[in-house]
Amino acid sequence: MSLVLLIDFGSTYTKVTAVDRKARALLGTAAAYTTVATDINEGLEKALADLQAMLPATVDLKNIQRFACSSAAGGLRMVTSGLVPALTAEAARLASLGAGAKVVKVFSYELTEEDIEEIDSLRPDIFLLTGGTDGGNKACSLHNAAMLARCKSEFPILIAGNRSCAKECEALLAGREIYRCENVMPRMNQLNIEPVQNKIREIFLHKIIRAKGLSQARELISGILMPTPAALMAAMELLAKGTASQEGLGDLMAVDLGGATTDVYSMAQGLPQSEDTVMKGLPEPYAKRTVEGDIGMRYSAGGILAAAGADKLAALSGLSPGEVEELVEYVTSHTDVLPQSPESDPRLGPLDFALAAAAVETAVTRHAGSLEQIYTPMGLSYIQTGKDLRDIKQLVATGGAIIHTENTAAIINRALYSRDNPFSLKPKKVNVFIDRRYILAAMGLLADKDPDCALAIMREELEFHGA
Repeated sequence: MSLVLLIDFGSTYTKVTAVDRKARALLGTAAAYTTVATDINEGLEKALADLQAMLPATVDLKNIQRFACSSAAGGLRMVTSGLVPALTAEAARLASLGAGAKVVKVFSYELTEEDIEEIDSLRPDIFLLTGGTDGGNKACSLHNAAMLARCKSEFPILIAGNRSCAKECEALLAGREIYRCENVMPRMNQLNIEPVQNKIREIFLHKIIRAKGLSQARELISGILMPTPAALMAAMELLAKGTASQEGLGDLMAVDLGGATTDVYSMAQGLPQSEDTVMKGLPEPYAKRTVEGDIGMRYSAGGILAAAGADKLAALSGLSPGEVEELVEYVTSHTDVLPQSPESDPRLGPLDFALAAAAVETAVTRHAGSLEQIYTPMGLSYIQTGKDLRDIKQLVATGGAIIHTENTAAIINRALYSRDNPFSLKPKKVNVFIDRRYILAAMGLLADKDPDCALAIMREELEFHGA
């Protein structure tokens, strides 16, 4: 079938995109408020009606193939545990983020009674239990499995640690919903996160959708394929690498600025650029995602204020620090307010610019690597933590506060290297591509079925801005 409908059940909006695969063309997009609290079909049907009204009468959206992703009802919430914070615990975090999850807590070493109480209060969608290389430490994983068995709440547990004790962990967790996978770090400093990511996606498909109320929409779609951040990740990897018949853009970074979180993606190896620099910690995955759960334009506006400070937001907005604090409190409790509304406070426009600029700067700084000077008998050297992204030439931006403003360039500029923070390894100079029509998640879905079509549409539709 040539026509396909791509659906993104977002936490705020349900977005629908119609594509003609044969023509490799975008037919139209529309959005409506997500109605997961009542019946998710209501928002979907409203978006479909709006989209149908834009299309020729010959296109019937009721009779075409449909695929969907979702971050509705909080998305995929995960808690992970590992042995050493910088090793297996970090490997577990990277695996979860790369699968499209929101990691709400990472535990290291042995779980305590207080940790179990916190896990019960967090009520994760999936718990990822890791720890130890294959044939290495078993005690931590066995202790944590025994502790998890005492949790009062029910959630799937994915065991992906030392294979030598995986069966014993299963026995300790008997009666719970358990899945086993390959170790996320089978040998010291060796990541093996793709099998875990595939298993997380499988659990999402078969278990989490029902818990989120999305099973109500099953009869209207061919399948919910992945969490929305995983769709974004697939789109970015396709855009960077290309296909056998189409060239990609090469190494790139993407920023998705939302109301509750800010996600940053990088498609690059990010290795040290000079002989006097050595890497610290685990090797970085080529396709990396970080999510800043405390940084967002509405629900997490207070997190931006805490990270940047009232004085910085005041300088960016032209408001006083007192006005900034007052307005941040207001938008946090009125998450649906938009500066474009006629009845809105005129100060909201400058505030939103300041929040967006500070959010992008904070999130990209956290995502990018950094350098630390050290003095050795051979002279001055450097330790690199994370990815060196200074030579990335392409940056993709999406999110309402970025695409619905005339200040896009000024906001994106905060993602770049600054002499104010000389040891941050952020990009120095980039071409910018803006996702004005919110198509990236849809193209990530399409990439699984028709990568050439998805890439062609992205190259056509993303709004290009030179360096």
